[in-house]
Amino acid sequence: MPGTVLLLAASPLGRGCLVDAAGVLPVLAAVAPAVLSGTDTANVVELADPLEPQAVLTRLRAAAAAPGPLTVYVVGQLQLDRRQHLPHLALARTTPATVRYTALPWHWIREELRLRSASDTALVVDLHADAETWRHLAERPLDCGRTAAVYGRVAPGAGGRRGVAEPSYMKAVATLLRSGHRPPLAQLHEQALARIAESSAGRDLVLAGPGGYAPGPPYRPERPRPQAPDGLDLVAVRPQVPDGLGHAAAVRPQVPDGIGYAAAVRPQMPDGIGYAGVSAQVPDGLGHVAVRPQVPDGPGAVDPHADISAAVQAGRHADAEVLAARHEQAAMRAHGAASGEALHWAEVRADLAMFAGDAVRSCRAWLGVAGVRLTAGQAVDAPAVEAAVDRAHHQWTCIKDAARARELGPALAELRLRVPGRRQGALEDVQRQLRQLQAAR
Repeated sequence: MPGTVLLLAASPLGRGCLVDAAGVLPVLAAVAPAVLSGTDTANVVELADPLEPQAVLTRLRAAAAAPGPLTVYVVGQLQLDRRQHLPHLALARTTPATVRYTALPWHWIREELRLRSASDTALVVDLHADAETWRHLAERPLDCGRTAAVYGRVAPGAGGRRGVAEPSYMKAVATLLRSGHRPPLAQLHEQALARIAESSAGRDLVLAGPGGYAPGPPYRPERPRPQAPDGLDLVAVRPQVPDGLGHAAAVRPQVPDGIGYAAAVRPQMPDGIGYAGVSAQVPDGLGHVAVRPQVPDGPGAVDPHADISAAVQAGRHADAEVLAARHEQAAMRAHGAASGEALHWAEVRADLAMFAGDAVRSCRAWLGVAGVRLTAGQAVDAPAVEAAVDRAHHQWTCIKDAARARELGPALAELRLRVPGRRQGALEDVQRQLRQLQAAR
């Protein structure tokens, strides 16, 4: 099966730039697509210094929806937004004051990959960070989720030194791949680190393995290590998730114009995923922070998401709903209705309703998730709360039955008063459409 590769290089223009991110793209582009992907054939999408986070999200979403292995190469710099202190990938127009609106929230990447499998999804990253962001990440590791194998590093900014840094880790990766062979990513990662050991020793935060967590101090090799020949086993960083724990990518296409979100082309749906003739869509760019239950370890372990995704692909939406509801009930009994585990399964069920073309059930489920989160004391501007309300809003706009839309509209309007979200005009949109529905009686 063909693989998919997304090459993303982004950094701010002007004095805020810490790294020459786009400078590595010609080296990566010179690598054969099959080598970049580690598959026989591959489709490559390249994004150089993008301007809008929504445009990046559209490409990422389409890549995540594609069947087959996915490798995302990311080069750039991370910054914290001033309001919530969440890491964002800075884009061309990002400044310290506009991070929240002009940069790509890192948790969007995690959320777009959350229904994929770590056995066929990989992130290779070379990231730089200013002093504040680097200290933040040293205490709170960059969360890439547990559905992707992540390799790379986060380097501190150059500080008072002149000029911008080179993405030396990614250049080392690209140089190694130009040999025409892609070794296992853990081995490729170690070889790249060995090549930059002298310049980065003791400075970088190293990401390695599922989720990208790197326990322990920054990478400090005892001595510079020469490039290892292909096939040589280097120091293992973390065990890979066993094959067979994966679940097929689900698709969350773009929202149309009308509630303030950027319009974009709907990504191609993988073969076999049924939507009952309904265009299943979710709001653009609203990655919600949900705790995904641990995938059982061990070679005989079964990831419940795999069975659910297989059912969705086969068009067995009722079976998928039954499985998810069973896991939600188990999570509620074990951890409580407001626990991260239970809320995760509630969100899965909301997505499943969307995939089945049941906008009423999906809207109602997202309203319920938002209510539980707010009742539990989560802030009205918390990413998970904003995402739930925004997704409820969009599913409400997909309801064809005017009576059902009128029924759910007041609850959505009440939530919108508390949770306006990132985009202007969302509350006014609900109120306007609700007035139109009332007038059409």
